[in-house]
Amino acid sequence: MDLGIKGRIALISGADSGMGKETARLLLEAGVRVALTDKPGGSLDQAVEELTSLGEVIAVTGDVTKPEDVAALWAEVRERLGEPDIYVNSAGVTGATGDFLEIDDKGWQETLDIDLMGAVRMCREAIPAMRRKGWGRIILMASEDAVQPYVEELPYCAAKAGILSLAKGLSKAYGGDNVLVNTVSPAFIATPMTDAMMEKRAKEKGVSFDEAIESFLDEERPGMELKRRGRPEEVAAAVAFLVSERASFINGAGLRVDSGSVFTIAT
Repeated sequence: MDLGIKGRIALISGADSGMGKETARLLLEAGVRVALTDKPGGSLDQAVEELTSLGEVIAVTGDVTKPEDVAALWAEVRERLGEPDIYVNSAGVTGATGDFLEIDDKGWQETLDIDLMGAVRMCREAIPAMRRKGWGRIILMASEDAVQPYVEELPYCAAKAGILSLAKGLSKAYGGDNVLVNTVSPAFIATPMTDAMMEKRAKEKGVSFDEAIESFLDEERPGMELKRRGRPEEVAAAVAFLVSERASFINGAGLRVDSGSVFTIAT
């Protein structure tokens, strides 16, 4: 299926692995020129090496919690590729976890700074040029946790609820300029973040990695009817569709990629 975005420029944050990298793969296959960004010290160079045969892809490091890094990485992308038409916000962390009464202000602030304010900072850079060109697509990665909060992950849940509200507000503010903003909400995808969660669970319970996944699904995510972790490429497919011309009438929407995890019909 032709996505109608050949020649567009995309910037993807949190792109050195998992959902961000697989989104880059699909966009490159659609003829998009892609910039990957993530924090220094990660595997961005390896990601570029893996993807370079598919099209033009570059790596730019930066920390979304630092305004100066955000400004610098956007400036570098503009210099090397041009103004991005597409921005995919995939940078995020689980953040502070545990009993609500035991999570201090620092834990809350660090989680919100990455998972919510990181998106705010990046969108401030993305939107002006998109408005001038009269074409833009922004995808903010949310989560099932935004509408179905889990008591030991409340900072993350609150940040992702904020992402839903941010995206809806941006879609209202700039949809008239043909800058379309939507969210994708994955649940328990096979990424380095959930690998770490399951490794910790396996150690705590004295079980294997696979047994930790199985018990987590049974005990913590009973609504996931497919009884497995999702694959990054399954999330990437949803993102690629939403940034395409095939989705040119979708704005302010949220697409779940969650195996049915969320029980309610409400967004």
